[in-house]
Amino acid sequence: MRELPVLGVDAIADAPVNWPILSHRVLGEGAVSTFVSDTVATPQGETMVRDYLQHPGAVGIIAVDDQERVVVVRQYRHPVGFRLIEPPAGLLDAEGETWLSAAERELAEEARLGAGDWRVLVDYLTSPGCLAETLRIFLARDLRDVPRPDGFTLHGEEADMDVCLVPLEELVEAVLAGRVQNPTLVAGSLAAYTALRSGRVEDLRPADAPWPARDAASRRTAEVAALTSSS
Repeated sequence: MRELPVLGVDAIADAPVNWPILSHRVLGEGAVSTFVSDTVATPQGETMVRDYLQHPGAVGIIAVDDQERVVVVRQYRHPVGFRLIEPPAGLLDAEGETWLSAAERELAEEARLGAGDWRVLVDYLTSPGCLAETLRIFLARDLRDVPRPDGFTLHGEEADMDVCLVPLEELVEAVLAGRVQNPTLVAGSLAAYTALRSGRVEDLRPADAPWPARDAASRRTAEVAALTSSS
């Protein structure tokens, strides 16, 4: 293997960069995502066209009880034709809702649970080559039963969903064996296992920690809005 540069500790971080958007078109709108096409200027002076999905973002919750069992749901996902084992999760589509309050709401809606201890496990971009979705995974502990929020009813896939517990170690084994494939479950369970087994839970970010990718997404939205309003 040839010699490659080694990144220093401070360089191990994604850097927000915005190549100039020359034009922006909406190709189609769905219930959750919008399919768009941007013409972009590269630093080399070329132009390129990139089609992708805009997305409101989401949160996921790895809820762990006092026996190190993880709360999961089994839910049908039509695009892939699987009933997937997933953590409670949902969209950031409620006006004025914080990321933490969205996670609290989703945990109550899907699992009828609340938590006394919340921390940030992982932030990630689900499929950055074609989808502008930001997702934050929380670790929730000190679990308790709560009622579902007033007015909330399960419908569609959620009406067929059931809630279960899986020991964390067995869940990690299932991830590594390829038996479970939901990306939020994969990333969240591996991160939770690492934090809990290494005794580093106290080193996790607080539940209200800054989320740079959301800030970058807001700047991109403002740039696109200014571009479309002037065209």
